[in-house]
Amino acid sequence: MGVQFDLLGDPIPEGFGKRGRPPHEATDEKRKLVMLLAAFDWTQAAIAGALSITEPTLRKNYFRELRFRADARVRVEAALINRLFAEAMDGKVGAIDKFFKRLEKSDAKAMAAAYQSQAPSKEKKKSVPVGKKHARDADAAAVQGVFAPPPGPRIN
Repeated sequence: MGVQFDLLGDPIPEGFGKRGRPPHEATDEKRKLVMLLAAFDWTQAAIAGALSITEPTLRKNYFRELRFRADARVRVEAALINRLFAEAMDGKVGAIDKFFKRLEKSDAKAMAAAYQSQAPSKEKKKSVPVGKKHARDADAAAVQGVFAPPPGPRIN
């Protein structure tokens, strides 16, 4: 007797239709899907819903993929860049064009980072709200020339 598949192409586990829920089988394809959905910042509830499992089952079977959620986007992007490079090396003109645009974007990002590291940092001072009287006194003290306030008396 061969393996039976459901409408979506997933193998029907043994004991399906009997009492209790059938055990979840984590496949490589499902692991890639979890990593891809995590890269797009899906919630655990949404990922579990996409796989038709509960959140505890998701955390139990895919904890490695969920633990590196921050790295998932970088890993997916790296795989896509690798694929784009392979297409460019095969001589596909569209892939070559996109690869050069990607390199230019990376170079511009590196130049911006280098410029910001060399630029003098300007610390922004928090402006303290000044009342009307204090602002008037500060403006009066800043006046110079003929209309400047006279110096204070000298004490010997």
